[in-house]
Amino acid sequence: MRRQRTLTLSLDQREELIDHRDHDPRPDMRVRCAAILKIADGKSPYWVAREGLLKPHHPDTVYGWLNHYEDGGLDQLLEHRHGGNRYAPF
Repeated sequence: MRRQRTLTLSLDQREELIDHRDHDPRPDMRVRCAAILKIADGKSPYWVAREGLLKPHHPDTVYGWLNHYEDGGLDQLLEHRHGGNRYAPF
């Protein structure tokens, strides 16, 4: 049987995520921070992906965000944003 992945946040980490969730100018970062906070509150990453956010996401996407956050905190979430190379010529 698989165990549910959990995340424990310090008070500083929680406050940093809440601040970015509420005030970051990038919508994708607000969603990622909201997802990490819900996982830290005890929801499963699968549930967060399917039902816990404004729009459903693929569970692998949310697990990827969780992996990045566990590897290096908010800096890793910022470093691994989606969208590809925006400056590549056509």
